[in-house]
Amino acid sequence: MKVLLRSDVRGLGRRGDIVVVKSGYARNFLLPSGAALVASDETEKQATLMRKSRDILDAKSREAAETQKALIERSAITIEARASANGRLFGSIGESDIVNAIRTATGISLDRHAIFLAEHLKDVGAASATATLFDGVVANVTIEVIAK
Repeated sequence: MKVLLRSDVRGLGRRGDIVVVKSGYARNFLLPSGAALVASDETEKQATLMRKSRDILDAKSREAAETQKALIERSAITIEARASANGRLFGSIGESDIVNAIRTATGISLDRHAIFLAEHLKDVGAASATATLFDGVVANVTIEVIAK
């Protein structure tokens, strides 16, 4: 069954795409949730308009993500945490702590799922992480952990 996607569906397509799916998937999930419409000749025009608006919005979002990336990469992200005398933290610093530190330092609000950290930080010192701001726009975050 051919359907026109009204919103982005992970693993299937983006808003404005016309895709072929199994009829059960369309009838039981896509159509009732409002994520898709049954595609016809008239919906081709609607799909073109949806893709055009999506592309304009993506261009604006990518530009905003590039400026955020530059701001994050040049900012000093410092996190204070309680630590022992030998530099080992009492607890650990995770993605949500890094998001809060970025918000404090730059004013940019991110989702904690946008941060990739190989493992939680457990020692005082410098560390690095990556933040996915937009599809294809990834900022390298340098973090300095300081003992309180």
